[in-house]
Amino acid sequence: MAVGVFDLFSVGIGPSSSHTVGPMRAGAVFARELRESGVLESVAGLRVDLYGSLAATGKGHGTFTAVLLGLEGYDPEEILPDEVEERLDSIAETGKLNLAGGTLLDYAVGDMVLHPLTVLPRHTNGMKFAVSDAEGNIVREATFFSVGGGFIVREGEENAAQQELEESKKELPLPFRTAAELMGRCSSKGLGISDIMFINERASRSEEEIREGLLHIWSVMEACVETSLKREGVLPGGLRVRRRAPDWLERLLKEDKDRNDPKYWQEWVNLIALAVNEENASGGRVVTAPTNGAAGIIPAVLYYALNYAPGMDKASQKDRDDVVVKFLLTAGAVGVLYKEQASISGAEVGCQGEVGSASSMAAAGLAEVMGGTPGQVENAAEIAMEHNLGLTCDPIGGLVQIPCIERNAIAAAKAINAAKMALWGDGTHRVSLDEVIVTMRETGKDMSHKYKETAMGGLAVNVVEC
Repeated sequence: MAVGVFDLFSVGIGPSSSHTVGPMRAGAVFARELRESGVLESVAGLRVDLYGSLAATGKGHGTFTAVLLGLEGYDPEEILPDEVEERLDSIAETGKLNLAGGTLLDYAVGDMVLHPLTVLPRHTNGMKFAVSDAEGNIVREATFFSVGGGFIVREGEENAAQQELEESKKELPLPFRTAAELMGRCSSKGLGISDIMFINERASRSEEEIREGLLHIWSVMEACVETSLKREGVLPGGLRVRRRAPDWLERLLKEDKDRNDPKYWQEWVNLIALAVNEENASGGRVVTAPTNGAAGIIPAVLYYALNYAPGMDKASQKDRDDVVVKFLLTAGAVGVLYKEQASISGAEVGCQGEVGSASSMAAAGLAEVMGGTPGQVENAAEIAMEHNLGLTCDPIGGLVQIPCIERNAIAAAKAINAAKMALWGDGTHRVSLDEVIVTMRETGKDMSHKYKETAMGGLAVNVVEC
């Protein structure tokens, strides 16, 4: 199907969309096929091979445990953090995996075969599943790639998937692949970017479903913040990174008692971004936006829109809901451009594809709800990405903590500034959004593999972990 707003914003668990959500989805697909094909009862053995970035940084990114949960039949959208802990504790204690929810096997994390220096041709995030019978004969196998944002592609089906994507686009009333095409749609129809995205979403959902779905996405984002603000101590993983969000909230409530002093807007934005990403780092429930590593940017900027945009202090609940819907639709439209023309995978193009694309999407959403023209909105998205070009992905210890958590707060502020700069212009600018997206893609290709989520360069090797 054509990429839509609910593909870019989906509920999952942390800490990584490409390393946690994608592998869990792939494992769940394989498990479902085992059940549906009727071979599950004959399965006596399992082999899991992880390649490239999944093997290199999988431990810190929760890849290994996510694969196990997927193979048990759990989907990232449905499973709750408490269920995650319960099942992983059981597997660790018993050494038994409940494959597809129907066959117990002697299998645990330590049985996975890792190939950190082997990159399969399609993508650096590769994984292969194979099951055998009692005689050792392979009864079913499949290779998947986690290509960013929780999206997965099956080996051998890439062309078919692309063809299906192109066919599904023909069913859209106002299809677009580039910003130029999107601007053309806006101009010819006299509509805003969120309107174009809304019309396309209506090809597969009712107006009520779209609105309810987007408000649900926002409610999960809000719940993520609230959960995080109640947690204290240090984040898991061994780096002993202290949770800052609860202490920051306490200080902010003392200094900004009414929560409406505009001089504290950046502190509140920082707090939201940090809270979301601390929850993500601890394996909590988050919204991929468009990835887990960048999950804090859009909720932080949307918080700004709801609390500091002109007129919001007197807005009704319906008006606030309208802002949420319009913001996410616009951000989703820009996300489609990155997904179509480049990548949102840190392992493929570096963090510019994750934090950079999220910052760009957030800037567009903010510019739209603050009354920007399509040209100004496109300019806001371009400014935000232009100043994230070349951003590397080099988390210390393979954990989505340093520099990832602070990076979300910095990128949220960039998005807000980009939107404000664009709104002070008339929408005309020298560098187009399409040009900066292509530049991001080419920069990612030229970037040394050491700086693309391999734990082989940058902060990952220059900072002592303990």
